[in-house]
Amino acid sequence: MRTLIIIPAYNEAENVPELIKNIQKLNYDYLVINDCSQDESAKIYNCLKINHLDLSINLGLAAVTQVGFKYAIEYDYDSVIVVDGDGQHPPKYIQTLLDKLNEGYDYVLGSRFKDIGKPWSLRMLGSRILSFIIYLKTGRMITDPTSGMRAMGKEVIREFSENLNFIAEPDALTYILRRRYKVEEVQVNMDNRENGESYFSNPLRSIKFMFNSIISILFLQ
Repeated sequence: MRTLIIIPAYNEAENVPELIKNIQKLNYDYLVINDCSQDESAKIYNCLKINHLDLSINLGLAAVTQVGFKYAIEYDYDSVIVVDGDGQHPPKYIQTLLDKLNEGYDYVLGSRFKDIGKPWSLRMLGSRILSFIIYLKTGRMITDPTSGMRAMGKEVIREFSENLNFIAEPDALTYILRRRYKVEEVQVNMDNRENGESYFSNPLRSIKFMFNSIISILFLQ
């Protein structure tokens, strides 16, 4: 099975090089998609000969990932693993996700809470709300709906490369569940971000993400 690791990245010049070193140790093909970063990403990726695409405009996470799906179809990959460019998704779990794909699943989600209970905290409130709304829409309880670490087989890759009208991971997952693809979660333990700032460190961005995701799940998907 030919597998491509897709890495969407915006202002992750400090994190991507170390992530790529770890991926190369495991001998996977990869593609970093630089979403018109404002830091030194393009210069550093070129200097280190990191396989990447530099976008001339900022597309946002969903559209950037779709670029990766189109690339995977163009170069005839059988499966795709998406990992964030911030280094929080350890490459050691890539094979775990691929093993589930090989069992016949179409979409495998790396979950922080599959085998470990989700903490009751304000930070996790949004995740619980999204899990509940996805359950209302699909009848399936997903433990970690905002996880960006996921694996997809070729049919889903093609579906997303042609028809990816989503805000982010939660509504894309809802779409997949409603289309009756086989979905599974596997336990992964994610690392803390070492450099840079998370998109969700800004409360207003978090609220906007939640609002847009909920509207998309309830009324668009």
